[in-house]
Amino acid sequence: MPGESLDIALGVGLARCKDTRTVRTIGTLSEVGAWEMLFAASAVTLAVGVARRQPRTIAVGRHMLGAGILASLVKTTVKRLVHRSRPNVVMETGRYDRGWFGPNDGPRQSFPSGHAAVSVAVARAVGRACPEARGAAEVGAGLIVVAQVLRGAHYPSDVVVGSLIGLAAEAAVNHLSGPGTAHRESAA
Repeated sequence: MPGESLDIALGVGLARCKDTRTVRTIGTLSEVGAWEMLFAASAVTLAVGVARRQPRTIAVGRHMLGAGILASLVKTTVKRLVHRSRPNVVMETGRYDRGWFGPNDGPRQSFPSGHAAVSVAVARAVGRACPEARGAAEVGAGLIVVAQVLRGAHYPSDVVVGSLIGLAAEAAVNHLSGPGTAHRESAA
């Protein structure tokens, strides 16, 4: 497939700098986008809101947690259906694999990017509930997404699909919360 070949070439090409000090540092910092970190931040936000009886903080934490969980469930389901070698594995071994219902091991779970899915979902939830934080949340998620390609963990299409999963998950959670709920509660 011509599109896949371009995606692989671009991913491997961009990851050539993965061992530089700058990209290693960016990669380490991008781990704030791991689902464990984002779920913890979401749960802490919700708990602080409950403890302080702050409806806006409760709404933000609930929305972050719901969007993150849904994005994670979708990306995990897709990862179990599709296997694809990560760019760093291709660079090390010279071998690229992809297929259906493959092994569920990290080196072959490039598609889609979980960091992108959950980071975008949580950032969008924060931005919707707290418009004043929207820019910072979006920039943070964007940097996490880009870092995944530079560090050789994902191809460009992996992070694009992961980002779309994140956007869709947040939109679904927002819709299920009721039209405008996050916005109304953030004004409280």
